[in-house]
Amino acid sequence: MVIWGHPGMKIFGFAGWSGSGKTTLVKRVIPELIERGLKISTIKHTHHNFDIDRPGKDSFEHRAAGAHEVVITGAQRWALLHENRGEQEPSIEEMLEHMSPVDLVLIEGFKSYPHPKMEVYRPEVGKPLLCADDPSIVAVATPGELDVNVPRIDLDNVPAVVDFVVDFCELPAERRHGAA
Repeated sequence: MVIWGHPGMKIFGFAGWSGSGKTTLVKRVIPELIERGLKISTIKHTHHNFDIDRPGKDSFEHRAAGAHEVVITGAQRWALLHENRGEQEPSIEEMLEHMSPVDLVLIEGFKSYPHPKMEVYRPEVGKPLLCADDPSIVAVATPGELDVNVPRIDLDNVPAVVDFVVDFCELPAERRHGAA
């Protein structure tokens, strides 16, 4: 299995076409993993330009003035804003180097990256299966029956999805659903 970032920190991805339900599944998987005693972080990829800051805020003004990085910090959270300023988008490996150690990093998107991932597939989206041409897809989560060469898991059976992730990432056996 591919492991990047801090020693012992494992990664697992969820990939699929827009509208397939990746975010919905990840939002359901995170609390289940946490309930099982795991410390979880996420990386979310987007093809769209985004900004978590707003004009008029001091941090936005620091970036607008040309700062390469701005850290915003407070009692509840902190964030590092990094401007690529024409540089190539960082790789998953580079992002992991900036993250604190956890048990598992879930990666949403990055469908063309070679990390292990589960495809989220809905036939009604009208797009082809990714797993047919991507050996890094190790399972498919879909709402119905599907003939694929990797394990198929019911998209609505979150404990089964989490069990697969826990087993695949070789996380402690007590993290399996129903384990005491």
